[in-house]
Formats: sequence, C-alpha cells, structure tokens
Amino acid sequence: MVVRSFLVVVGCLSVALGVIGIFLPILPTTPFLLLAAACFARSSQRFYTWLMTNRWFGPYLRYYTDGLGIPLRIKYRVIGLLWLTMGTSIIFFVPFLWLKLSMAVIAAGASFYIWRQPTAPDPQLDDSIHGDDGA
Repeated sequence: MVVRSFLVVVGCLSVALGVIGIFLPILPTTPFLLLAAACFARSSQRFYTWLMTNRWFGPYLRYYTDGLGIPLRIKYRVIGLLWLTMGTSIIFFVPFLWLKLSMAVIAAGASFYIWRQPTAPDPQLDDSIHGDDGA
C-alpha cells in the first residue's frame, strides 16, 4: 500500500513536470510522461488509462512506447521551441560565455536526440489510433 501510494505521487509529480516541460524546453516532457506511465502502470490502472488515453499525451505516448517514434511535425515544433527559448535565454539573459556555450551544447544535443528518434505517422492525421476505420 505504501509503495502503491508512493508510485501514484511520483506519477502525478511526473505528469506535472511533463506539462511544465511543454513550456520550458530545459525540462524534457516525454521522459517525465514515460515515468508517469510506468508508475501508474504499477499503481493505478485508472490513472494509467487516463494518461494513455489523454487527448494530448496519449497518442504520442503510445507511439513512443510502441517504438514508432515521434511525428515529424512534433519534431519540428519541439526543436523550434527549444532553440527559440534557449536562444532567447542565451542572447538576453545569460551573462557568462561559458554558460551560453554550455546551453548551446545542451540544446544541440537535445535537438540531435529528438531528430534521431524514429519518425512516426502523425496521430492527428492517422484515424486508426482514434478507432475510426473509415467505415
């Protein structure tokens, strides 16, 4: 019971951090949501089902956990937002050259990692994941 409660709390915190990560590219959204899914799978079927069928997270989590990758439009969006926020921080807010360079290296590494992921079909364009078989 204690382990189950702990996993639910960690899962909820991971979802919260994942949502924050949507707006702050320094926080990685997908790993936090994957951690939440793993915690919920071991502690709460209701929360796990909610996360995996969530309108915004569900399709991408299923594609990622099934090894299908990330849709191309999401790759572009994530990398673009990453460089927009990191670039703004580097240019306007970070005073030290070593820190600017470190942030640029981190952004480049994150961009490379995202780009190297398999490219999945776009869930918003693929009716099969929504259960619509076209009949």
